Amino acid sequence: MAQLTQLIVAARDGDKRSAEMLYRAVYDDLHRLAARQVARGEGGGLGGTSLVHEVYLRLAKPEALVLNDSQHFFAVAARAMRQIAVDHARERLAAKRGGGAPATTLGAAEQVSTGDELRHQQLFALNEAMEALEAVEPRMARLVELRFFGGLKLEEAGELLGLSPRTLKRDFRRARAFLHARLGDGGLPHDAAD
Repeated sequence: MAQLTQLIVAARDGDKRSAEMLYRAVYDDLHRLAARQVARGEGGGLGGTSLVHEVYLRLAKPEALVLNDSQHFFAVAARAMRQIAVDHARERLAAKRGGGAPATTLGAAEQVSTGDELRHQQLFALNEAMEALEAVEPRMARLVELRFFGGLKLEEAGELLGLSPRTLKRDFRRARAFLHARLGDGGLPHDAAD
C-alpha cells in the first residue's frame, strides 16, 4: 500500500510514468471489484473489463488524481464504478424503451431480457436508496459505498473515514437498516452485509 501511495503522489505531481505504473499496479484489484459488481448484477450491463476501462478513463485525468493514498484511490474508484454502472443501466433502459431510436422488430427487442431490466431497476433502487442515505447521513453512505462498490473490508473503510471500530460497526448497522427499509426484503447483497 505504501508503494501505491508513492505512485499516487508522483502521478498527481505530473509524472506520467508513475501514472502508468499506478494503473498497472491496481488493474487486477479494480478488475476484481468490477467482476464482483457484475456478478451481483450491479454492472449496469457492462462486463468487468469494460467497467474497469471506463473507471480508468475517468481516473486517468490529471484532475482525478487529487488523492491522498491507496485507500482514497479505491474510494474514488468505487464512486466511479457506481456512477458508471447507473449511467450505463439508464442508457440501456432508455434504448429498450425507445430512447429516440427508430422502431425495431420483436426479435431484436427480445435480445434484451427482462432479467437485465430487473437488474437495472434494482441498481436504480439501490442508487436511490444510497442517495437518500447520503442526504441524511453522508458518512454512512460513504461507508456503504466503500464496502459495497469499493470492496473494502469494514476495517479498511473505517480507517479511510477515520472511524473508531465501535462507531464503524454502529454506523454500518444503521446504514444497513436504513437501506433495508428503503429496499424492502432485498436489502444489500450478502457480501456487503457483514
